[in-house]
Amino acid sequence: MQSVMEQRTETHNIVEQLIKIISIQVQGLSAGYGRGNVLHNINMNMFEKHITAIIGPSGCGKSTLIRCLNRMHEVYAGATYEGKILLEGKNVFEMDPVILRQQVGMVFQRPNPFPTMTIFKNVASGLILQGVRNKSELLETVEFTLRQAALWDEVKDKLNESALNLSGGQQQRLCIARALAVKPKVLLLDEPCSALDPIATARIEELLFELKRDLAIVIVTHNMQQAARVSDTTGFMLMGELVEFGITDKIFTNPRDHRTHDYITGRFG
Repeated sequence: MQSVMEQRTETHNIVEQLIKIISIQVQGLSAGYGRGNVLHNINMNMFEKHITAIIGPSGCGKSTLIRCLNRMHEVYAGATYEGKILLEGKNVFEMDPVILRQQVGMVFQRPNPFPTMTIFKNVASGLILQGVRNKSELLETVEFTLRQAALWDEVKDKLNESALNLSGGQQQRLCIARALAVKPKVLLLDEPCSALDPIATARIEELLFELKRDLAIVIVTHNMQQAARVSDTTGFMLMGELVEFGITDKIFTNPRDHRTHDYITGRFG
């Protein structure tokens, strides 16, 4: 028989393995603005090397949830929250927000390259803020992340040109490269394709499959077909509540909750 100490060691090892698999744990999260809550007691896990999609109608709390994951929610006046969000076991609300946002990068709905910077400086900006000054190191990282973002061949001869000269789809991939340059553990995307044409959208989706080999990805989308195509797990939100969360194929083919079924079949939303 195992001793108590051996049992505790085994349990600790199992917990450590689970923490390595689960990138983000959301525990009892409620959040809002002023006296009103937008999110109500959210509990869910996001996994390493997985894509998690968050779906639901407008105003259901999807964007608020994703912004809580790297504490962007707090930049809004009157923002409130309670509960925990654990990044590899560490409570993000106890972390330095600057360090947290290096580990949990974010790409927004519309491409937002820094307008006064070149393509090169857009990608290198996070590293420069960290104090990296070695030109060869910066160039190596810029090339690597632009390759990760499937953009290098299109811009390698334009690195000193304005990022605003790029197309909308290229700008969005540039923003993804900028987020990747500081080597995050998690990448958040809030409706990253809503302003893009179908061809650019397909390029972004192909890119996500490549990126999930190295990190956890969380994507908010109104496009249920996109969620079904790209994600491993899906959460359906309604009126600030997480109605259902599970394997994407099951959510879309055999949901447990009738509200999920009604949303997916187009009865509302």
